Amino acid sequence: MLLMRTVIAALLAATLFGLAHSSAPAPRLARQAASVARSPSRSGFVGDSACRPCHAAQFDSYQHTAHHLTSQEPSAETIAGKFTPGSNVLTTINPLLSFHMEQKDGSFYEIAVTGEPPKVSTRRERIDFVIGSGGKGQTYLYWRGNQLFELPVSYWTELGQWVNSPGYLDGIADFDRPIVPRCFECHATYIQALSPSPNEYRYEKTGYVLGISCERCHGPGRAHVEMFQSPHAAVADAKIVNPSKLPRDIALGVCAQCHGGLGKSLAPAFTYIPGEPLEKYLELQKPAPEERVDVHGNQVALLQRSKCYLSSASMTCWTCHDEHARELSADSYTPRCLTCHTVRSCGMYPKLGEKIASHCIDCHMPVQDSHLIVSDDNGRQVSAHIRDHWIKVYPGTQNLP
Repeated sequence: MLLMRTVIAALLAATLFGLAHSSAPAPRLARQAASVARSPSRSGFVGDSACRPCHAAQFDSYQHTAHHLTSQEPSAETIAGKFTPGSNVLTTINPLLSFHMEQKDGSFYEIAVTGEPPKVSTRRERIDFVIGSGGKGQTYLYWRGNQLFELPVSYWTELGQWVNSPGYLDGIADFDRPIVPRCFECHATYIQALSPSPNEYRYEKTGYVLGISCERCHGPGRAHVEMFQSPHAAVADAKIVNPSKLPRDIALGVCAQCHGGLGKSLAPAFTYIPGEPLEKYLELQKPAPEERVDVHGNQVALLQRSKCYLSSASMTCWTCHDEHARELSADSYTPRCLTCHTVRSCGMYPKLGEKIASHCIDCHMPVQDSHLIVSDDNGRQVSAHIRDHWIKVYPGTQNLP
């Protein structure tokens, strides 16, 4: 139960979160190189900096995506929440407990304050990792020895305020939710997990690579780079994975490793290689045809229920998404829809005319409440709003302007 609770809570709390500030790539690239040097098992990996000379446009654009920014070092730029007086306190349903966020000497802290003056006790923990790019929100982790734990206060961008971390009980200061390797598989490129003891997960505190890197989707790049640096560059494409050229079921595994819901790990974290069948490494839960699938975390299963997907032999995630670029506005997806459909074929065309072209995904992929990402906020429950990936007609959306 502890493992399942931890995986669900940590994954859903972290992936609540979309696009925010970019950060300078140089420190992260240096850590990638250090990780490769320290870990023989990653000898085929070279880090993002090796991709930049030939793929500068994609490299520079990718620095600003939610995938790249899904985990970062803490700083005033990477933490979305505010530490200024009046904006740095979270009150709870418990009148004797509040949380205070503090910035001091270049570090950032969450402080639980319990009791009433003069009998007040505090617990202070430093923010060591920022999880989530901040478009929807962020949650935070701290080191305790060589273990990592989630902090009890997250930031919800849509609300513009600090909140209890999703899944945490309001009014309780819980600093003991451990982070399991599966969490990092979706929110980082690499961290070395040490041999676990019962209910404990320990990590090497150096050599980790935050954010999702090029090689998480394209596979190890050393052979590709070396061949392009040789006179035999013409055959180099065989040495790197291009997901768009893979068979569809194999290609979807690249996305499903993080967007396929919870699952049972069949191999150590970070051993999956794009281009190989994901089921060799991860046994994903397969929802029954009528089973409810939450809009968070299993976008692949929802897409696979869609008529668009079922009637096409080639539709994948990147039919609509360019993972090298920031997410588009809702109406910017319309040209992708109109590669297969026409405006006049929509049942609402007689009523709304050409203006329906601005609302394709608002009608057929509406934003829904998640029932997994829920935060208790001083007596009320707040759900994350996430776009549904089951493409179909939804009741009520026909009233869009």
